[in-house]
Amino acid sequence: MPIGSAVHERTLALCESLNYREWSGFYAVSAYETHHEHEYNAIRNAAALIDVSPLYKYRLTGSDATRLVNRIITRDIRKVAADQVIYCCWCDERGKVIDDGTITRLGENAYRWTAAEPNLRWFHQNALGMDVQIEDISEQTAALALQGPTSARLLRGLCDAPLDKLKYFRVAHTRIAGVGVDISRTGYTGDLGYELWMPWADAVRVWDALVGHGREFDVRPCGMLALDVARIEAGLILIDVEYTSCRKALIEPQKYSPFEIGLGRLVHLEKENFVGRAALAAEAKAAPNGAGGARRLVGLELDWAGIERLYLAAGLAPQVPSTASRAHVPVYTSRGRTQVGKATSTTWSPTLKKMIALASVSAEHTAVGARLEMELTVEAVRHTVPARVVELPFFNPTRKTATPPA
Repeated sequence: MPIGSAVHERTLALCESLNYREWSGFYAVSAYETHHEHEYNAIRNAAALIDVSPLYKYRLTGSDATRLVNRIITRDIRKVAADQVIYCCWCDERGKVIDDGTITRLGENAYRWTAAEPNLRWFHQNALGMDVQIEDISEQTAALALQGPTSARLLRGLCDAPLDKLKYFRVAHTRIAGVGVDISRTGYTGDLGYELWMPWADAVRVWDALVGHGREFDVRPCGMLALDVARIEAGLILIDVEYTSCRKALIEPQKYSPFEIGLGRLVHLEKENFVGRAALAAEAKAAPNGAGGARRLVGLELDWAGIERLYLAAGLAPQVPSTASRAHVPVYTSRGRTQVGKATSTTWSPTLKKMIALASVSAEHTAVGARLEMELTVEAVRHTVPARVVELPFFNPTRKTATPPA
């Protein structure tokens, strides 16, 4: 049975819908109101406060901490400065992705590592013989995401962190409501935003300060349904949706390399040896331009006129799903003759006014502008609708990375 997170006493009182889900053993709000529309609008137009405390979090210290991190991840941690954050993935010896997450370098040999799933055993297995201490701090460190265009202005009134100089994927150390807080300019919405890291026992004080001061910035607590729409617009992948961890995969097609889920840029083959390097080097060498992967993650933009025609033929007004879909549906070549992949996440984008999807597609059909078709069900009848491959992310505002933030 799930338990409450660090700020559950606050989120429970605000969750009018009582719409919850389980996230890593914790209660997570799906939507505070009966529909997530206001929460999504807060992400894109004001400020949204999201409890992300259920993330798995680890602290690595010791003289060999840097060596261990570099052995596990595909990126080169030696290029990362103190108070810098990186997004990364890590693989098994066959180059198949185990998990993805962020690593914050807190010092020469001190790191905070977040992950979607438990990884403590894997870290220890790779640390044999090393001078490194690995702590699971998942229930010692709480995390709140403050995302949206007014998030920087809200934080300026609460702390003395140098937010105007804080670059994308960097960390500042400050105090909010008397609590020591790390503020990282990161998030899972593809918008201007921050993530706040603090002691678990003090999270409610920080939450109250953000909500109290945030009224003039229209801050709103936000659940997972709105976050799902935002992360699809941002082209951000989700484990167990866009890919399956190789530890859970039952058959070979369920295993993915970084090249196949849009993370090829995070594979630094020029660095010292790391787990899976040989397999990834062979995969890159076998592919044109070293891109690797027999399939790729792409963005699909569905043809709205085609959707309207299908509903009209059924005697219905066109409809869009009220929530993002994580159901995998087939993707075909144009005219729907041969299946070449699957859409993994699909949503109506309120900002773009388009139906969009993330999809895993055979590499030869992934050129931007390529015409495909995606399955769409209307009144229990399966059809296909035209779709076009587009650049990811779908939504990428300049305010996300602008320094100082607008």
